[in-house]
Amino acid sequence: MCEMESNMAVYGYARVSTEGQSLTAQLAELKAACCQKIFQEKVSGARSDRKQLTRLMAVLAKGDILVVTRLDRLARSTRDLLNLLGTLAEKGAGFKSLRDTWADTTTAHGRLMLTVLGGLAEFERELIRTRTGEGRSRAKARGVILGRKPKLTSHQRKEAIARREAGEVLTDIARTYNVSHSTISRLSWSQADGSPAARGRSSSGGGRGS
Repeated sequence: MCEMESNMAVYGYARVSTEGQSLTAQLAELKAACCQKIFQEKVSGARSDRKQLTRLMAVLAKGDILVVTRLDRLARSTRDLLNLLGTLAEKGAGFKSLRDTWADTTTAHGRLMLTVLGGLAEFERELIRTRTGEGRSRAKARGVILGRKPKLTSHQRKEAIARREAGEVLTDIARTYNVSHSTISRLSWSQADGSPAARGRSSSGGGRGS
């Protein structure tokens, strides 16, 4: 017998990745878990536009419970799971995974486990940020130029600056190199050859087109 509070609804969510797969086993488990309504779909978990999941999240209210058979039916990554659980918490709704019994926000033990999971995920993100920063520093020390590839070569920059200083209209120069006139206006000799302004920093206002 399924006993629950009258003001509480239990919703199930079932998903398989392809049309050739069957939802039968998941539906049977969710019905046995007293789910009053089950949202189901056949779509890859890697997709963010899961329409039935979106519908389910929209109808959940305070006190309701979302049930899945396994965590991978709901979320495609730890970060995705934590984001979804955060949304459920904001709604005041609970969550339960039938196979992953530790993932149950309706119990104190389950809430503790998910809090620990969130802490581990944050620790992992911090490690990634640290390693990325260290990698960038090592790359810079080796002389690796980071960021986007320059729109103009060194020769083109020098040529464009010379044309600009000669009074040519910025838009005409820009059209030659297929860039915007603002790119031309920002050019300086230090950008062109990496040296200080031996020839003086060019005036960005010279030859500006209308």
